[in-house]
Amino acid sequence: MRTAELLFVVGVCVLSVTSALKICAFNVQSFGESKANNKRVMGILLKILSRCDLCLVQEVRDSKGEVIQALVKDLNRFDKSNSYSYLESERLGRKSYKEQYVYIYRSNMLKVKEHYQYPKLEGDGTNETEVFSREPFVVRFHSPTTQLKDFVLIGQHTSPKSAMKEIDELFTVVKRISKKWRTDNLMILGDLNAGCSYVTNKGWKGVRLRSDPTFRWLIGDEQDTTVREKTRCAYDRIVVHGQEVVSGVVPGSAQPFNFKETFHLTEAEALEVSDHFPVEVDLKPSRRYLFRHEL
Repeated sequence: MRTAELLFVVGVCVLSVTSALKICAFNVQSFGESKANNKRVMGILLKILSRCDLCLVQEVRDSKGEVIQALVKDLNRFDKSNSYSYLESERLGRKSYKEQYVYIYRSNMLKVKEHYQYPKLEGDGTNETEVFSREPFVVRFHSPTTQLKDFVLIGQHTSPKSAMKEIDELFTVVKRISKKWRTDNLMILGDLNAGCSYVTNKGWKGVRLRSDPTFRWLIGDEQDTTVREKTRCAYDRIVVHGQEVVSGVVPGSAQPFNFKETFHLTEAEALEVSDHFPVEVDLKPSRRYLFRHEL
């Protein structure tokens, strides 16, 4: 009887101290050499990223490919209790302006199963033109510690001028990836520019990603993902698809992370880091895994 009671108490303690898996998306706003050389900015970035088990970083602008490597190296020094790795996209963009998507993740908690750079449309004899300014970067992860074991992240940073068109086309992306990898466990995340002057109430009705009930928008229109006090826009979003993903999310966990307030920064200091707040959501931990492996 005493052994059973002890196991129960220890099991409850393990479950209480083990957190859910936190997934983030952060537009770091022109992240290149200049920002990487600013020690104060990098210090804040390390604090932000170390909160996340997995983070999609956007607007990486570094033709030499050195800033992310340095950032992840510093992150491993900053948080020695975890091991961080990264996966980066091609340099994407029309003409001379290029950006990269980068997934930074804890390799002691997550495994990359496969990844896919969404292709540019070729037209195939039609009048179809390119929809995305920066094509989505898609990665499939395996997570043994969560109820949802396998999921696909579709990272996207839309162009403000064509935001609604690109958001609508993400519906097609989901369908193609679902068929390609035979899974419905998908999450779209990133700076979709899905707010304020870039979207309209009338236009939303024609956006399939918005009108189709199988998609759940976890960051609502009323939330603010901008650093500037004079703006209140829900540019950055997390959209989930698939019943397993919906049921695997911790209710109420999806929200912007106000690092300006948390780290007691002035608006000017926060804007040195980015003009966006990260958005985040938690996945429920697997109790069976925790009890079996932690005891």
